[in-house]
Amino acid sequence: MFGRRRTTGEWPADWDRLTRGIGCGMCRSGRPESDEHGLRIYASECTDAYLQRAGVQRGYTIVIWRGRHVTEPTELDAAEARAYGNDVLTVARALLAHYEPLKMNYETLGNSLPHLHTHLVPRYRDDPFPGRPFPLGSHDGPPVPEERLQAEATALRPLLTSRREF
Repeated sequence: MFGRRRTTGEWPADWDRLTRGIGCGMCRSGRPESDEHGLRIYASECTDAYLQRAGVQRGYTIVIWRGRHVTEPTELDAAEARAYGNDVLTVARALLAHYEPLKMNYETLGNSLPHLHTHLVPRYRDDPFPGRPFPLGSHDGPPVPEERLQAEATALRPLLTSRREF
């Protein structure tokens, strides 16, 4: 999402600039309702969550920090960290309730685009990689059909309307 896929074992040439937020695709994108990557299903003061169009896994969602540019969660102050963590858990709970996976993976990576975001990857009985981390990017199937994506987003949004504090 918002990054470049590389096949070499090198960090992006502009890594230092990106970590400072210069040219960051997530910062530049604003807070769209929809883009080429997904549909926004949740928005709070500090995050947006997007149900992904990529055919990676049913319910695959990314929660993006929308405060100032940070690369690591350790750059957040205590209140920001609580808010971010609460939002990630709020979205995960909705995904768990709707999709009923066996397990949820929480992946805060930022290796291709250094902007704080968390991948939520539901894991199912028919999972292609049971018992192992889900290899994001290496198992993309065809995009989720638009009609199905819209229906799933519509079903998820009511589960996200009453934000719970933890």
